[in-house]
Amino acid sequence: MALAVRRKTLCWRTGAASFCAAALTLLPVCAAGQQNRAASGDSGATTSTDAGQPASAADVHALSDTVSALQAEIQALKAQIDDLRTAQNRSDQEVQFLNEQLLRAEQEKPETPSVTASAAVASASGALAPSARASQNYGPAPPSDLAATPMNSNGAASADQTLSLQDRVSQLEDDDELLNSKLVEQSQTKVESGSKYRVRLSGLILLNTFENRGSVDNTDFPEIALESQQPFSSASFGASLRQSQINIEAFGPNVGGARTSASVHFDFAGGFPQQTTNGETMGVVRLRAAAIRFDWADTSIVAGQDDLFFIPLAPTSLAMQAVPALSYAGNLWSWTPQVRVEHRIPLSEKSSMLLQAGFLDSLSGDWPAPGTDAYPSWGEQSGQPGYAARIAWSHALFGQDLTLGAGGYYGRQWWGYGRNLDGWASTLDFAIPLSRMFSLTGAYYRGRAVGGMWGALDQDVLMSGSLFDPTTVIKGLDDEGGWMQLKFKPRPNFQINAAYGDDNPFASELDRFPAGQSYYGYSFTRNQSPFVNFIYQIRSDVEFSVEYRRLRTMVLDDQTQTANHYNASIGYKF
Repeated sequence: MALAVRRKTLCWRTGAASFCAAALTLLPVCAAGQQNRAASGDSGATTSTDAGQPASAADVHALSDTVSALQAEIQALKAQIDDLRTAQNRSDQEVQFLNEQLLRAEQEKPETPSVTASAAVASASGALAPSARASQNYGPAPPSDLAATPMNSNGAASADQTLSLQDRVSQLEDDDELLNSKLVEQSQTKVESGSKYRVRLSGLILLNTFENRGSVDNTDFPEIALESQQPFSSASFGASLRQSQINIEAFGPNVGGARTSASVHFDFAGGFPQQTTNGETMGVVRLRAAAIRFDWADTSIVAGQDDLFFIPLAPTSLAMQAVPALSYAGNLWSWTPQVRVEHRIPLSEKSSMLLQAGFLDSLSGDWPAPGTDAYPSWGEQSGQPGYAARIAWSHALFGQDLTLGAGGYYGRQWWGYGRNLDGWASTLDFAIPLSRMFSLTGAYYRGRAVGGMWGALDQDVLMSGSLFDPTTVIKGLDDEGGWMQLKFKPRPNFQINAAYGDDNPFASELDRFPAGQSYYGYSFTRNQSPFVNFIYQIRSDVEFSVEYRRLRTMVLDDQTQTANHYNASIGYKF
């Protein structure tokens, strides 16, 4: 469009100049005729002006001077018109050059969404067009940075200005290529959703190869050592991918000044399809967690199924993803429906306080009934949720956060015939950086009826007799446990972790209530599990790990069972 305006301006200037030149060319002829008539004195007539005043020789001389001046102006105007035409031709050549360069660039690129060549040419043409404003003497306006290349006295462009134009064309091509690459990247990474807001898909493809020496409850991620059963072998070797995960996160609008987001997480450790050949390799999809968040500057509200916020830490292990490491060995955890509020209080530039409180679905570790119908657990039959709170202090140290936290939980259970019992837990957790390479993390708990949170080796309550006998006494099993981990991380992509966990249900209570056995058929009095692993991040999305874990499980009035678990894992994050 700028180029069209420029051409119209040049045409207007050329026509105006031609008209002026023709008019001024006739003036000398008319002036000469007047002088001849005055000199001849034809018919004795007296030469006069329109007003009837006689014309003198001085007036004729002044008129001749004016004509000469106008002729000089015409010559200058013609020279300026020639300069404008030359500049126009030069601009046309430059625009044609840009057209050819951009067309060649478009032909060499793959067909992807990009900035079109025509838009770039229009932009370049507008930048290269000179100003349509003329100076008072009808000369061309001074060119801008991207105007047509100025001419020297011979009408040729200087070498440095030509080089500058080539540099600009090259820069345009580079910018166009960069924009195209960004658009291609966006088209490859964007996840389409049902709303206009951003959605992110991520996950982990995890292959575990393992070997067990001794009988365990679960072959690919064992938690308890069991007594060997003949004629079955106490050794096993295999591989599994059912700990792989799929995660979906959505980022929504602001609501009441809060940023909203939601997430859902799945894995394939929800069991196996029945009556299917090699069904153990076809893990069933399982819901792990799903939550909706409202995040203000210092306060958050979380509603959904999530980790136990009152004891949030877990040991580091790539081999244990379906359940956290040291489950049934001092690590309380569960994915529980909950609603909680979190408030952050800055204390200084390096220190802060975190307050958390909420209520949870009161789970008691029950096995669901067959079928698709949901029945209330013993905790849910109490008619009230569980309650929990936590307070934590954090301080920046060695580029990490030193965190000390304390929490508590209470949940009531109803077991029929008016038999109510109170479940509770007191928790401590800590994460202490010892240096830039070493850190110490861990947790401790003391509680009762915590089988629904992977405590007491799934032994939630004790019974003196049959559940259906109204005289049977039901008591929550007291339990204590904890774990500790030392991490050595000499490089950002390499770490070594050594951890130990211990879960200790009270043996004295188990001895007084022998009917309160677990679903394994006997009562566990203790479970200890040390492990060591190293995790190497080959690339930002590929991890490799080797881990050794020993299980030592004590049984009431029986011998201690042991097992060794060796695991090599490779994971790909996306």
